[in-house]
Amino acid sequence: MKVAVYPGTFDPVTNGHLDVIKRGLRLFDKVVVAVGMNPVKKSLFTLEERLDLIRETAKDVGSIEVTSFDGLLVDFVAECGACAILRGLRAVSDFDYELQRALMNRKLSRDIETVFLMTGFRWIYISSTIVKEAARFGGSLQGLVPEQVEEALRKKYS
Repeated sequence: MKVAVYPGTFDPVTNGHLDVIKRGLRLFDKVVVAVGMNPVKKSLFTLEERLDLIRETAKDVGSIEVTSFDGLLVDFVAECGACAILRGLRAVSDFDYELQRALMNRKLSRDIETVFLMTGFRWIYISSTIVKEAARFGGSLQGLVPEQVEEALRKKYS
């Protein structure tokens, strides 16, 4: 069984994230969506809220597991028995950052590959940060995030 880990903060999960998960399942038998606990980032949603939102919005996607991790990503990937790290790329600016991370992960573990998927064109401009900013100022989130996420954002900013 080929397993990939799709790590991120998912604060919140967007339609772009869900697109990468679905497309990742075309390449892998299972995708582990791993919410990282990053003490440097200040998240809007708690870890449990992020896990719940992903589980709720991706429940019909296919063979996925939603969990959290702390520590080195390559250690977590090895614990999962995964062979790859799945990452989405939106623009050239993403590539520079992601390449650095992929090279470091490769240095730490030669057995784990990083697979990049170009974000679908309709999601190329979406990021969790932009979605939160739009929600904060009452902008429309239609088509950017699942309905459950839109509701959760409205509650956070009301």
